Amino acid sequence: MELLDVLTELARSGRLGPVATGASWGTVTEALGEPFEVLVEKRRSWPRLFAYGDLELSVCRCRKTILICLQTWRDVVELPAGLVGREAFPGRPEYAEVTGALDRAGCAWQPYEPLTFGTQCSVQAASGVVFTFEIPEGEEPLLNIVSPPPHHHDCPAAAGTGSTPTA
Repeated sequence: MELLDVLTELARSGRLGPVATGASWGTVTEALGEPFEVLVEKRRSWPRLFAYGDLELSVCRCRKTILICLQTWRDVVELPAGLVGREAFPGRPEYAEVTGALDRAGCAWQPYEPLTFGTQCSVQAASGVVFTFEIPEGEEPLLNIVSPPPHHHDCPAAAGTGSTPTA
């Protein structure tokens, strides 16, 4: 599997195996193991950000995955081998490579104006997955990040006693 295959699968389905917005955090960790926790603050509050290499997942206090970001701006993109068959891919694919792969896969897409401004442009697949490209001066646009739509829900943990569950 190549990075463009991973991207087209994500664009078609909005998911990568068990990784999907709204997915149970237990299901994700059962399939992929324990991730690296990205500590934004000293306080361990919710939501929390976890990473499997360049695949970042924001998790709600009720243990639902609420946001997925696949970082592709590095020279080497690292993903869980159990998810995609290998751990590292060349990063920074060009706009034409990505949109061509989407076309070949029969995955409809269109420009996404809300995230197109300045030195970036974005496209959105029919599934809602957004591909955002940086445009280096004098170069072709390079893929920076890919993200399915976030999972919005009424968190049952927020309606509880006000206590925050532990990890």
